[in-house]
Amino acid sequence: MTSESTDLEGVRGADRSDAVGSDADLESGAADDSATRDREEPALAVEGLSKTFGSGDEAVTAVEDVSFSVAPGEVIGLLGPNGAGKTTTIKSILGLLLPDEGAVRIHGIDVYDRPRAAYDHVDAMLEGARNDYWRLTVRENLRYFAAIRGRNPDALADRHEELLERLDLADRADTPVRELSRGMKQKVSLASVLAGDVSVAFLDEPTLGLDVESSLTLRRELVRLADERGLTLVVSSHDMDVIEAVCDRVVIMNEGRVVVDDTVENLLAAFETQGYRLTVRGADESTLAALRERFDVTDVERLEDRTRFAVAADSETFYRLTDALEDHGLELVAVDTVQPDLEDAFVELTGGNGNAEPNRESDEPHEGATR
Repeated sequence: MTSESTDLEGVRGADRSDAVGSDADLESGAADDSATRDREEPALAVEGLSKTFGSGDEAVTAVEDVSFSVAPGEVIGLLGPNGAGKTTTIKSILGLLLPDEGAVRIHGIDVYDRPRAAYDHVDAMLEGARNDYWRLTVRENLRYFAAIRGRNPDALADRHEELLERLDLADRADTPVRELSRGMKQKVSLASVLAGDVSVAFLDEPTLGLDVESSLTLRRELVRLADERGLTLVVSSHDMDVIEAVCDRVVIMNEGRVVVDDTVENLLAAFETQGYRLTVRGADESTLAALRERFDVTDVERLEDRTRFAVAADSETFYRLTDALEDHGLELVAVDTVQPDLEDAFVELTGGNGNAEPNRESDEPHEGATR
């Protein structure tokens, strides 16, 4: 079955053969780890992370001095165009890649000094639905991934049944994963990540392949898990509706650096309505040309006897615009405000480089050293 596994099993498993540390280290640190968490350490702290691939003239800096932290129970979106450094950052956090500089701590535990203890709290769903064993049933996958984390699957049976119910998998619990649809496999991957009752989870495109109803169900479950169980989530997705619905905060990367680290609410507030869509009667080409000379008129549509167009304008400019419409003898039929969403903000903040689809192409120019 090893052909179906991914390198993330190292993060999930209790017997990381390539990890620095030992069972004694894990056990001796248990009391300290509990005390650390009681002191409200961040669930995840990234400090000064940097990674360069190659050397000399061919050197490419994928990540440069990246720092951010995530509080217990917080949900953040990690966003950025392809090549922004997200993949390198995530791999460095998960111990799948050794950075040149920087530190990563999980609940105060240094992932490079004590990886076994740190990754006991972490799981990840990367690259869609390729994280599970497709020959096993849904329930067997949950038990398996709980077991390799050192958990007793029987002790977590109730937890697994709850996950199956909430993710609408209960009626397929005894079905081999390979017989499920793409969307169902995606939900099994999420359930498997949560099967070991971890406190920090990384989710790449969690709603990929889901229909609208399933996507909404999954969003609600992620919010509930964060609220009720204090689960800390780092979500990477090109679907800005998902990010806006489930995330408390967004960290946006561009060209290897963090360019934004703020709450979703604050980010949207910074891009308050600055545009209007107007429908008028009586506008000919000369009138539109005159309006374009004074205002930022775009997206002109002809609709029989009416003309619709968008205008980028603040309140003061809008009043000047209505005066201009009156001066040109135009009848104002309708006005709609153009309310920016998170996708608009993302495109603006990344300089128009709006390909927000993360992790479909690695920002690494070649294979780097893994830890």
